[in-house]
Amino acid sequence: MSIYKELSSKPWEYRAPTEGTALESAFDLAPEKVALRLFMVVAGVIFSLVGVTYYVRLDLGDWVPLSDPGLLWWNTGLLVVGSVCLQISRNAAFADNRAKARSMFILSGLFSAAFVTGQWFVWQQLTAAGLGVNTNPASAFFFLLTGLHLVHVLGGLWVWSKTAFRLLGKADLATVKLSIELCTSYWHFLLVLWVLLFAALANT
Repeated sequence: MSIYKELSSKPWEYRAPTEGTALESAFDLAPEKVALRLFMVVAGVIFSLVGVTYYVRLDLGDWVPLSDPGLLWWNTGLLVVGSVCLQISRNAAFADNRAKARSMFILSGLFSAAFVTGQWFVWQQLTAAGLGVNTNPASAFFFLLTGLHLVHVLGGLWVWSKTAFRLLGKADLATVKLSIELCTSYWHFLLVLWVLLFAALANT
């Protein structure tokens, strides 16, 4: 490089890196995957902190355990099926089977929406039985834990809907594969979280 070019260079101006001159990702992963994993770590920490608080609180004398609503078992099955459907959709997408990927992806959303509806009915049953949020600490924590999980499911369904519209449209399957894979990973995460929450609620 000549002295003139070196003196006249403007290092503060952005220059897009040319191919082969910079790493695409420090984690060797797509940025979306990195972001999702960081989000799941943060969400896991939040649930862990609430879970610890839950176990500390139940040792106090005013804790009145709740009976497990039978509908929770049905809701758990819905979430399991939704997660399985997404895994099948992901596998079909990477096998370039658009029809199967699309149908199983849509089916996963329907089962997940049914899970949300089922959780709402559980809340209604508890409230009708006189076990609302303000009844006792056990019911308050039940609504808190299940509500926190439900918020994450609803957030996932919002992202799912955007991908579903692309699949129902004319988007190339290759451009949707990453979105399907991210939804699948997130739903597996939600399923693991729910199983742990359900186990904690059922055993206390």
